[in-house]
Amino acid sequence: MSIQQVAILGSTGSIGVSTLDVIARNADKFSVFALVAGRNVEVMRKQCLTFKPKFAVMQCEQAAKQLRGDLAGSEIQVLTGVQAMQDVVSHSDVDIVMSAIVGAAGLLPTISAVEHSKKVLLANKESLVMSGQIFMDKVKQHGATLLPIDSEHNAIYQSLPTAFQQHSDPKLNQFGIRKILLTGSGGPFLTRNIETLADVTVEEAVAHPNWSMGQKISVDSATMMNKGLEFIEAKWLFNCDADDIEVVIHPQSMIHSMVQYQDGSVIAQMGQPDMRTPIAYGLSYPERIDAGVEPLDFSQICDFTFTKPDYHRYPNLALAIEACKTGQAATTAVNAANEIAVAAFLNKQIGFTDIYKVNAEVLNRIAITNLSSIDDVLAQDNEARVLAKHILKTME
Repeated sequence: MSIQQVAILGSTGSIGVSTLDVIARNADKFSVFALVAGRNVEVMRKQCLTFKPKFAVMQCEQAAKQLRGDLAGSEIQVLTGVQAMQDVVSHSDVDIVMSAIVGAAGLLPTISAVEHSKKVLLANKESLVMSGQIFMDKVKQHGATLLPIDSEHNAIYQSLPTAFQQHSDPKLNQFGIRKILLTGSGGPFLTRNIETLADVTVEEAVAHPNWSMGQKISVDSATMMNKGLEFIEAKWLFNCDADDIEVVIHPQSMIHSMVQYQDGSVIAQMGQPDMRTPIAYGLSYPERIDAGVEPLDFSQICDFTFTKPDYHRYPNLALAIEACKTGQAATTAVNAANEIAVAAFLNKQIGFTDIYKVNAEVLNRIAITNLSSIDDVLAQDNEARVLAKHILKTME
């Protein structure tokens, strides 16, 4: 098999770093064609010197300028901007695109990869949350291969029949499936007194008990908005309705998600809480490769516990599920509002429980219309951000 060329959107983040680790362990199978990041020049420079991609793209012009200076004399071309991101992922030499830019910024380059029929490893859940049906229609239209990398969706994918995976328009009941069980750890505040959640600090919110993630995703995990976004993503990935998905709290994060069948069987995917496992699965599918992850030692596991989510503790989860039932305009709006609200919390402008207040108020006030194009999606996204910023000002 020839070496496959990989472009990584979000190479300096946790998913990008893990992807490069897996590639380094399997250098006979994969090579880095392009690295894309925001403004982290120091990490990008080290990655470029180690993996020697043909292209390095920075979202920030100033960061790109600094990187050009750092890589002077090398053959690596340093580019900047969204169009450059789209150009490198759609390059004819690229076989696989890892979509791991956090937030709405990952939408356009991911769409470009799909439109050029790439094998897309989707770790950017916002692409589907924002553009759901439009995105999935493009996957079918262009014959792209879409593999979920979020640990939960990857687990569900692995627990589905091969025939379901390969079907162009699968329905759960056609394959004897009753329900998708989406697990979540509950984050760092699973047992904290609800009355004290308003006092949560940034430092407490970003300290996830099981996973090593960026600040934004860590806060989303603490509010369980992350699980809400995953709920929306699962609806599109697995061609099902909101009522076909159930969220289950599993604090140990060893069972990454499950599929419940009509005969009473439940098939689960288990493993260490290490993103290199789903990344390796996506890169090599349908084969298996070394991910550098130790298997579970069942003699050392004390117990597995499962509970239903408490929506009083996690109102953002309930809000996201309701948005999923309302439709595309609502999910686009709640994602945009949440990005603004979480950024404000990380900047210590608002409190932890204010994140929900901003999100709920945006959904309450924004117009819910039919979104039929990516331009419509981007317009709805922008309107929700403007509204969220206005709401923030009234909270000062």
